[in-house]
Amino acid sequence: MSDDPVLGSRIAHTIALKGISKMFGSVTALHATDLSVEKGEFLTLLGPSGSGKTTLLNLIAGAIGPTTGAILLDGRDITTMPPRERGIGMVFQNYALMPHMTVFENVAYPLRVRREPAKTIQVKVTAALDRVGLRGFGDRKPRQLSGGQQQRVGIARCIVYSPAIIMMDEPLGALDKNLREQMQGEIKRLHRELGTTVIYVTHDQEEALNMSDRICLMNGGQIAQLGTPDELYFRPRSRFVAEFIGESNLFSGRMNSDGRIVIAEAQLIAGPDNRWTEGTEVLVMVRPERVKIGHADGFAKGHTNVLNGEVTSTSFIGGMTRVTVKADNGLNISAKMVSGHAETRPELGARVRLCWSSSDVVVVGN
Repeated sequence: MSDDPVLGSRIAHTIALKGISKMFGSVTALHATDLSVEKGEFLTLLGPSGSGKTTLLNLIAGAIGPTTGAILLDGRDITTMPPRERGIGMVFQNYALMPHMTVFENVAYPLRVRREPAKTIQVKVTAALDRVGLRGFGDRKPRQLSGGQQQRVGIARCIVYSPAIIMMDEPLGALDKNLREQMQGEIKRLHRELGTTVIYVTHDQEEALNMSDRICLMNGGQIAQLGTPDELYFRPRSRFVAEFIGESNLFSGRMNSDGRIVIAEAQLIAGPDNRWTEGTEVLVMVRPERVKIGHADGFAKGHTNVLNGEVTSTSFIGGMTRVTVKADNGLNISAKMVSGHAETRPELGARVRLCWSSSDVVVVGN
C-alpha cells in the first residue's frame, strides 16, 4: 500500500470482457468479444473510425450497457454497475474542463463530489498538479492555459482520486504534432510512476506503437489482432493489419515445391519458418525500410532476393526518403532509406537494384 496522495492504495487492476457485444438497433457496433487487460498494463484500442474501439471503451466505463456478455473488474462483475461506482477515470479529447472554475477547482471537483475533507483535497490536488508539471497554475482559468496545459489539467483531475482504471479517449487528438509527441512522453512517464492500468483509444498507429504495452487493433466491430507493438508490426496476421500498421509492400503469391514463393515470375524465400504446402496461395509482406536500394552493378551481394528496376518516384520526408521502383517483373516496390543531401538520392528514371533477406519476408496468410 502506498501513502502517495495521488496513488492512494489502488495501484493496478485487471479487467476482463467475456463475450461482450453491443447492437444499436439492427447495427452491430461490437461483435461478441473476449479481452483481458492485465494489472498495470498500457493497452491501446486502435482502429479506424467505426471499428468499435470507442464502443468498447464506453462499455467498460459504463456509459452504455452491453447487449450480451459480462465485464469483470478484479473478478467482480460490474456489468450493471453505475459508472460512478466503477472507480474508472476518464480523460477526454476535448478536455471537458469547466471554464468558470480555476485549475485547482477543476482538479478538486471529483474529490468534492466524493465529499473528501478540505485538507485532504488540498493535499491531493497539490500533489496531482505537481505530478503533471502544473505547480503554481492552480489559480488560473482554463482559458489562460495552452492546449497542452489544459490536457494536463484533465489528466490531473483523473488521477487525483486514484481510479481503478484510467481510460483515455483520443486525449491528444486536438494537439499539434510537436505538442502531441511531448504529451505522449508525459503520459508514458505518468503510467510508469503511477503503475496503474491504462486503456487508451486512438486512431493514430504511430502513437499506439510508441506508447503501448499491447495493442488491440480493431476492425468492423471485432479484434483484428491483439499483441505487442513488435508483434503487430513485424508479424501481422492479415492484410488489414499489415496495411494499417506502418507501410508495407504486399505481394500475392503461391508456394512452390522447394519452399519458395512464386510472385510475378520472381521467386522469394519465405524464411525458415515456412509451414505452407506446395500450391498454397499466400500474401507476402516486406517492410520498405527492409528493402535496400543501390546501383544495379555489383550491389546486393549475399542477399537472397534481388530485383532490378527503374525509379518512378521519390519522396523526401525529413530523416527518411521513400523511393518507389517499378521492377522489371512489373512489381511496384517501395523502399525507405536514410535521407542524405539531394544529390545522393536516386533520380527519377535511374536504374537501381533492390534487395532484401529471407528473414525480412513475412508470410501474412492468404
